[in-house]
Amino acid sequence: MLRRVGILAVHGGEDVNAQNLSRRGFLAAAGATALTGLAWTPAQALSSSDPRATLPVPPGFPDGIALFQQGYENWVREIVFDEVWTCTPRDAGDVVRLANWAHANGYRLRPRGSMHGWSPLTLVPGQNIDRVVLVDTVTRMNSITVHNSPEAGHSTVTAAPGAMLGAVLSELQDHGLGFANSPAIGELTIAGVLAINAHGATLSADNETSVPGASFGSLSNLITALSAVVWDDAEGAYVQRDFLRSDPEIRPLLTHLGRTFVTSVTLQAGANYRMRCQSFVDIPWQELFAPPGSPGRTFESYIAKSGRVEAIWFPFTDTPLLKVWTPTPTKPPKSREVTGPYNYPYADSIPKPVTDLLAQILGGVGAATPLFGQAQLGVFQAGLAATNGADLWGWSKDVMFYLRATTARMTAAGGVVITKRSNIARVINEFTTWHDRRQKELQAKGQYPINGPFEVRLCGLDDQSEVMVESAGGPVISALRPRPDHPEWDTAIWMNVVGAPGTPGQAAYFREVEQFMRSNYSGDYATFRPEWSKGWAFTDKAGFVDDETIETVIPQTYRAGVPAGDNWDSARAAFNAHDPHRIFSNPLLDKLLP
Repeated sequence: MLRRVGILAVHGGEDVNAQNLSRRGFLAAAGATALTGLAWTPAQALSSSDPRATLPVPPGFPDGIALFQQGYENWVREIVFDEVWTCTPRDAGDVVRLANWAHANGYRLRPRGSMHGWSPLTLVPGQNIDRVVLVDTVTRMNSITVHNSPEAGHSTVTAAPGAMLGAVLSELQDHGLGFANSPAIGELTIAGVLAINAHGATLSADNETSVPGASFGSLSNLITALSAVVWDDAEGAYVQRDFLRSDPEIRPLLTHLGRTFVTSVTLQAGANYRMRCQSFVDIPWQELFAPPGSPGRTFESYIAKSGRVEAIWFPFTDTPLLKVWTPTPTKPPKSREVTGPYNYPYADSIPKPVTDLLAQILGGVGAATPLFGQAQLGVFQAGLAATNGADLWGWSKDVMFYLRATTARMTAAGGVVITKRSNIARVINEFTTWHDRRQKELQAKGQYPINGPFEVRLCGLDDQSEVMVESAGGPVISALRPRPDHPEWDTAIWMNVVGAPGTPGQAAYFREVEQFMRSNYSGDYATFRPEWSKGWAFTDKAGFVDDETIETVIPQTYRAGVPAGDNWDSARAAFNAHDPHRIFSNPLLDKLLP
């Protein structure tokens, strides 16, 4: 879920051909652009009673629920609809009314949160939306309640689906609580991050144990209870039903990809703690991503010491950006204390129009890609120095959230490798060696399909010993589900390659990435799974359209190594039982989970 800085050289209000720009001039222009923010306003909402509305009003729409026509676009702007019916329910009761109306009238409902995502789990590009209504959870269904109960042995937070992750963690912090693992962007709805088992960059350091109530796995593993709208055969209608973590029926809903509608969720939390975040931009990639056991400043050496590590390697540069978070109760003398999140303004202020133009420029001037990669790294080098940002210290939330939703909008491919901890260096070295070789081979042909960085971060699996209440088990189709047939596999290595949407040859390269990872990380060594929120099922033309991957390969991935009655097929059966009329589905989910 993390996209990085993309820079466009601008001079006198006109685009500059990067081939005619010196490296120093390009970097200077890039730095200036990085500090420029342009406002972006979503399309105007038109009430269903507005004479300007162009869509036929859904018949018999439930009274008292605001309905309006508005545009929709996902975060990377690869899924865009000029106008879709959208409603704003007030509470779970309204969602139940909507579900029964949709069933009676042949409509589908798609939950709409912050729209910060890549995969078409809400709407599919080009689909017929004549009988689709988006359900905006952010406007009204956003309550948060913290239950700080040391006497009960654990504390929890209950949130409505539209509550923002950043707001949830802020409420927890006010009560001395937090999560050990979190995405870097707080402007995501809690229901959205749980639907796709979102994660952070938190792996345990050597000999470290998790704080009681926390988890090194996905946020889905923190769920202790949830409520969802499901079909009731006895009632012959959709109803709201409560599920506890001790109930086996909750398990498919812990990561559901949008095949249900969660109306409330309760998650456990642990004691908050202070962390130090150090950023490095001077380690050669060959040293950082070296094979296992190599000397020097290696990725695996930082994992051993701190556990929480992320590297961002911009194309055609020699030294990646490395971020290392270390639990540190007392402020180190050289660290700068921070009291709020998002402490890298140069990283998250890139306006959307700039990234739109970037794709066009690189479409005609691919040879500018090496300079573009250097510019991206240069922004971080200059920004860290200018803001004294290379060594920060503060509460966990304030150093884990470091990117805003306004950062550069790039698309991504890759996934997660599940393997044992001792394989970390091997896994990363194999991919970076392959990626570097392929980039150079393509460059020699004048092809530049990738203009964004390679990113790698790690976390643990969905360990049930970290759940503080009675648990029937973890999420069934979480990418972080352990494999019983390989108990030694205890580590998740998330690797992605990103680039500007529309770059020539990009989809074909993403397909290469996907195929390399799936074939290389296999057998007794490891397994490869998609990252639900990012890109997968690529052909040479686009993502999410390769039928074999969608209908065969991915389902088989979630059958391998787990009991036959507790796998992809059992999750699919549960979704269909809870929603037999498929009002909570879309064309991609109809293929993926028929």
